[in-house]
Amino acid sequence: MIVPAQLDRLPYSGIRNRPRIEWPDGKTLAVWVVPNIEVYDFLPPPHRARNPWPRMAHPDVAAYGHRDYGNRVGIWRLLEATDEFDITCTASLNLETFRRFPAIRQACETRGWDHLCHGLTNTQYLYDAPIEEERDYIAACQSLNRELFGKQIKGWLSPSNTYSINTPDLVAQSGIDYYCDWYHDDQPTYLRAGGRSLMCLPYTTELNDTVLYRKGYDGEDFLQFGLDHFETLYEDGKRYGLVMCIALHPFISGQPHRIDYLRRLFEAVRSREGCWMTTGSAICDWYKAHYPAPGGDGR
Repeated sequence: MIVPAQLDRLPYSGIRNRPRIEWPDGKTLAVWVVPNIEVYDFLPPPHRARNPWPRMAHPDVAAYGHRDYGNRVGIWRLLEATDEFDITCTASLNLETFRRFPAIRQACETRGWDHLCHGLTNTQYLYDAPIEEERDYIAACQSLNRELFGKQIKGWLSPSNTYSINTPDLVAQSGIDYYCDWYHDDQPTYLRAGGRSLMCLPYTTELNDTVLYRKGYDGEDFLQFGLDHFETLYEDGKRYGLVMCIALHPFISGQPHRIDYLRRLFEAVRSREGCWMTTGSAICDWYKAHYPAPGGDGR
């Protein structure tokens, strides 16, 4: 029998047939909030598969300015909201953001925010990348991460959610601990990649403000989707032990007419016992320590 490539990487497992995950202190739902802290190039380099600003010839000042709003204004509203509810976030970080905007870096680090690597900028893509080009790109990310933080990358979400068939292997070979490009589960899972077991941590395109915005939904919809999403995971978490991700973008949720809906979602989640408000690194470390990959991680 020929095994499909995805099942070779990730054998099927129905959630009802798995052992229940127990999070710290008996919590049943791990919640991580992931603001995408991104930088977009005004005049991006051309790419063979995707035009970052397809609406018009570059520069597309309006499209660039919409995203630049996130770093000038939106991030500061988002920081106030997370401060209000004592939420330590995991920044999905275009690493160049911290180099170009030291004030944003200082604000995140002062709050003890975690981060995962979201590439260098959000106008550089891995679609159709030759394997050596992609390997060099990930190595450049590792180099800048060590320059900025003195350590290697722990988590990875491909820039602008682009990736190739080689990305899991290259990420694993680079020594990264967890991976967020696959949105296939409500629990961490182990992916066979690069000669080891690479942890997949649940990220989301369902409860993701920019994805919903592009589909025509807005702040009130995001709040209702968020509350419904949370209530279901909260109840299911009592049986299984689950992960909830709230994926945000400052240029979307940091807008004046949307920020209060986000605050109300934070308030609802924070008010409920049994939620572990945490970070990607903490989920990864706990899960690896208590639910190790069969046969080890291959290192």
